[in-house]
Amino acid sequence: MLEDKDFPIRVTAKRRLRQVDFQFDRRDLRGLEQNPETKSRWAAMARSGKKVMQFLEDGQYVAVVADGKVHFYPRKS
Repeated sequence: MLEDKDFPIRVTAKRRLRQVDFQFDRRDLRGLEQNPETKSRWAAMARSGKKVMQFLEDGQYVAVVADGKVHFYPRKS
């Protein structure tokens, strides 16, 4: 549950992207603002002004929220 909790937002050193670490369902996750300078479709959405945030667990991308919709990445075995 994330309600009623505050989480510090940090900025990455190189690209100045916002990131936040939090726990959800007993999982340690990191939300990372999408870098608009990459070539991905998510970056294109970010360049067009949409809010796009990637989510990582143990250094692996697990999901992205773009334009208010959640997209889960397939798990690697």
